[in-house]
Amino acid sequence: MKESKDIFGTALKSFFFDKDHSKLWVLSDQMEKDEMPVKYFFRDYNIMPEIEKIALQNCKGRILDIGAGSGSHALWLQNQKMDVTAIDHSSGCIEVMRKRGVKQAIEKDIFDPIAIGLEEGKFDTVLLLMNGIGIAKSLDELPAFLNRLKDLLSENGQILFDSSDLKYLYLEDDGSLLIDLNGPYYGEMNFRYLFKDQKGPWFNWLYIDEQMMGDFAKKAQLKMEVLYRGDNSDYLARLTRMNFER
Repeated sequence: MKESKDIFGTALKSFFFDKDHSKLWVLSDQMEKDEMPVKYFFRDYNIMPEIEKIALQNCKGRILDIGAGSGSHALWLQNQKMDVTAIDHSSGCIEVMRKRGVKQAIEKDIFDPIAIGLEEGKFDTVLLLMNGIGIAKSLDELPAFLNRLKDLLSENGQILFDSSDLKYLYLEDDGSLLIDLNGPYYGEMNFRYLFKDQKGPWFNWLYIDEQMMGDFAKKAQLKMEVLYRGDNSDYLARLTRMNFER
């Protein structure tokens, strides 16, 4: 099996351009191998989960969609006549987004020192969906990530993101939790993609529980407001500057 740096983008391109329905697999060192249906990334608004619909309905002003993937969220916002810029570090994703009609699709890493779009003014909404806050990678890197997002916000801007509390994965039959309190935070995960004869590099992803996220937000001088709580320990939240009262 050969290595591929942009295996996710390759899978999206294969599905979109070649009508190839080969399976995309997600491998984790903490969970069993799981299938990630590529078709799901091309879903319309009417079949999006409630958490995503609420996030999109709360977008305003100039919007930055981070980790936009196939562009489904950006396309819906664009169709609502909203000003949205979609970014992803995957060249394959950008190619798919542009072909699907996303007008402003930019290949960019959020950690790139070049300020994204600041030459045209900052963003009123920074959007991170599908456990988007996980881009921070770890608790240690979360403060720097939040500061990076703040740099992109207009004075009265908002950050909309979702995440999940993975505590349920460690729940025993007797109700106790099998968690090593001296080990890494249980929401710090390692993944890699497998697609046909290709495998991607391992990457880190963060799932953070609501209470801990609130603590980190406060330290970053951000006010956190939970907009939705799902049935699977998932939640949608809004972050705004503490000195801005809406």
